[in-house]
Amino acid sequence: MPQGVPLAWYLILSAILFTLGVAGFLFRRNLITMFMSIELMLNAANLTFVAFSYHFKKVDGQIFTFFVMVVAAAEAAVGLAIILTVFKNRATLNVDEIASMKN
Repeated sequence: MPQGVPLAWYLILSAILFTLGVAGFLFRRNLITMFMSIELMLNAANLTFVAFSYHFKKVDGQIFTFFVMVVAAAEAAVGLAIILTVFKNRATLNVDEIASMKN
């Protein structure tokens, strides 16, 4: 009887995605790229929750993932609105050029 994909593969993929998200957040200086990196880290955590949920035959991880996705959607709407406002006022999305929230 064939087995599915091992749990370790999901966890390795999740760790790789999370690491890419952290690297994108730390090394890129564009607000959009940093925002997408945060979303990538959230999705990596969601993948881990769903993998453990499936492995242990519990729905707790899937329910938690649903709530994380709801919060991420709200965060995306508010975050994009803030990014658009910053771009409108500063004409740049480079974090180094945005010295303060004044003016």
